[in-house]
Amino acid sequence: MEVSCLVAVADDWVVRTAGEVRAEAERRHPGEVPTCASGISPSGPVHLGNLRELMVPHLVADEVRKQGVPGRHILSWDDYDRLRRVPAGFPESFAEHIGRPLTAVPDPCGRHENWAEHFKEPLRESLARLAVLVTEISQTQMYTSGAYTGQIITAMRRRADISAVLARYQTKRNADPDDDDPRNAGTRAYYPFKPYCAVCGRDDTTVTGFDDETTEITYTCACGAQVGPVPIAEVAGKLAWKVDWPMRWAYEHVTFEPAGVDHASPGSSFTVGGELVTEIFGGEMPLHFGYSFVGTTGGSSKMSGSAGGAPTPADALEIFEAPLVRWLYARRRPEQSITLAFDQEVGRVYDEWDALSRKVADGTADAPARAVYGRAAGTAEGPLPVTPRPLPFRTLASVTDITAGDQAQILRILQDLTNQDPVASLDEVRPRLDCAQAWVAGYMDPADRTQVRREPDTDRLAGLSEEERCALKLLTERMGDDWSLNGLTTLLYGIPKLLRDLPLDAPRTPELKAAQRTWFILLYQLLIGKDTGPRLPTLLLALGQDQIRHLLIPG
Repeated sequence: MEVSCLVAVADDWVVRTAGEVRAEAERRHPGEVPTCASGISPSGPVHLGNLRELMVPHLVADEVRKQGVPGRHILSWDDYDRLRRVPAGFPESFAEHIGRPLTAVPDPCGRHENWAEHFKEPLRESLARLAVLVTEISQTQMYTSGAYTGQIITAMRRRADISAVLARYQTKRNADPDDDDPRNAGTRAYYPFKPYCAVCGRDDTTVTGFDDETTEITYTCACGAQVGPVPIAEVAGKLAWKVDWPMRWAYEHVTFEPAGVDHASPGSSFTVGGELVTEIFGGEMPLHFGYSFVGTTGGSSKMSGSAGGAPTPADALEIFEAPLVRWLYARRRPEQSITLAFDQEVGRVYDEWDALSRKVADGTADAPARAVYGRAAGTAEGPLPVTPRPLPFRTLASVTDITAGDQAQILRILQDLTNQDPVASLDEVRPRLDCAQAWVAGYMDPADRTQVRREPDTDRLAGLSEEERCALKLLTERMGDDWSLNGLTTLLYGIPKLLRDLPLDAPRTPELKAAQRTWFILLYQLLIGKDTGPRLPTLLLALGQDQIRHLLIPG
């Protein structure tokens, strides 16, 4: 039978899903708070795709709380899973621990209690910055404390029924080597429990018997150990994943848990779990839907140490303010894929966010945009911190690039840029300035970096045409009249007009546009030795009038 507990994702999917979650929680467990769930395996760096596993239920749980109802979002750490492989960038010596629980593997840096904690810590820090409130549950603690002993015994006694369900949905393709479901599902020898060997600590074990009455288990291990009969309550181990998941749904009274589209499609893990949670564990399948994948554009040398090179939430928070990261996830419906930019598109993303912020502030944003903005900018617990003076990201990146990060120079230029209401301290433009500096340092293409000439290009200056000389003379003589971003912008675009005896406010004809492009290329060549570069008004403010005259006035 096909089990379905899908919730709608159209329209305002957050509000709609939160309402359905509240109603369903009250029907199933009157008086209990709705429980939204996420599961993360800390086997390696937790990447931005994993973050969607947390953001989707977070948005729903937070909406439940905004509606005045207590809501719980549990983060189930799958830290009792086996170490399957050593992630890229880590010593191969850790291969010795493959097959052991993640919490039994040493910390690769020596600062944490174990391997799992090494990868939990940066995600915890990122979730705190993103204001994602979760209740953490360690599966190591749950299994080793005996919390699941009753469920394990039930699963072992009902192993034939579980095997029959699994067999109905097994595919003919070769099994994934990372799939921890036993390969002999559908046979009398199937057991849904995998012990960790009492001798070597690995899960290279085979259950050879289980007594339904005494609950004693026997098993062998590839290391040569033969264990049992011993009460299963005294044996370290865990249920196979497709049995473990529905067991936890019932145990935690999970009302809502989305998953990646691969797990939520017909015939997949949700289908199997939906039958097992009811038939074996006496619970109900959570409301759910599938969410699509998260991709990235751009790269950095600093990302190469992560498993597969996938950037993490901490990487994103280096270059994006926290509300903006939330917005990148909240603005897409779950069935829509997400692409996070780490390249030049970062500036465009900030521009879109700033435009939305202005529309919300002046009341011109439509209702859906306001709702998404509200979820990005704050939670039921309150607003997230923001940059007091959110200057354009591209401007901050250009200033950082031109000044090579010199803080005094950055402040001087920003004060020139805001001369009507000067920035008094760089703290006014943080954390956005910090994000821009991190992007320039880690993600800006080295070929795009700005290197200002130290000395004039005498050959190019000697070969100037008469029109080019006049243009440079106009710039160097008149730039001090309005030494500001707006003043320099008007002058730079206006010089080709003045050369043609046109007023500064003359419309930009195709001929004028071509002349302006040629004029800008000349300036870039004389100032930084390239045909393109940072916005010219910003560049001029960064250089200062003396340096400009030094580089542009022919000897």
